[in-house]
Amino acid sequence: MSTAAAEIIAAAQLDIRPLQPTIGAEIHGVDIGKPISPDVRDAIRAAVLEYKVVFFRDQQLDNDSHAAFAREFGPLYTHPSTTHDPKVTPIHNISALDNARFDKRQAKVKIRPGEAYHSDTSWRLVPTWGAVLRAVDLPPVGGDTVWVDAHLAYEGLSEELKDRLEGLHVTHDYRPALLADGHDYPIVAHPVVRTHRETGQKILWVNLTQNPQILGVELAESRDLIDQILLQYKRPEFQVRFSWKPGSVAFWDNRAAVHYAVRNYGDYPRLLHRVLIADEPLYADL
Repeated sequence: MSTAAAEIIAAAQLDIRPLQPTIGAEIHGVDIGKPISPDVRDAIRAAVLEYKVVFFRDQQLDNDSHAAFAREFGPLYTHPSTTHDPKVTPIHNISALDNARFDKRQAKVKIRPGEAYHSDTSWRLVPTWGAVLRAVDLPPVGGDTVWVDAHLAYEGLSEELKDRLEGLHVTHDYRPALLADGHDYPIVAHPVVRTHRETGQKILWVNLTQNPQILGVELAESRDLIDQILLQYKRPEFQVRFSWKPGSVAFWDNRAAVHYAVRNYGDYPRLLHRVLIADEPLYADL
């Protein structure tokens, strides 16, 4: 951990327990359903930057307190597929039913089982930087979520593959799902290897659920490169796996990690609520 992050966390006296060396930590000793002090806010943000995703247990949140906590870290972004009135709440249902609809809409993308590693809103010109996800209705067992340290995934590449990816861009196509909800958005491209603007780390950043295509190379080479990136995401030493329980909350840096929802709970109507945190529109970098 950096000295600056350690000092910020120590000042707030938070109990932070790492789950893996570089990704995932549980934070204890704070009730995020109530207003938090600036010191605690800054310490939580420092922990998110350090560990990519942090988890809270035994929290009692409703929609209002969920949104209020997320709003401490930036303006909120309402996803276009939300079933709520965005003027009332930015809460987005992550439900088994919605997953089935999404799968049908995205059928032409042909996502192979076990490969749906993704980053939220990567189809946008300026994707959201953070997400806060809370458990609402959980199956008795199963339904874990896996997060991947996308910086470690990059560092684990061979030097030859790093050289091949340098300067390449990838498109993410979310239009089938957007059009089904009455929205549209042009297809944009992002660097395959992004530099995190706060940590300076290089991030391997591809959304496998949105028909990714690497530009400037033949289609066969694009598929080969994407397959090699996927292999990195699947490496257990780059991952943390979180088992949800009632009262669980996850808060992650959407710029530094990709994640994967494990759907091993049959037809149980699993439900979580998510709030997205908007990033700065860095026009100078576009």
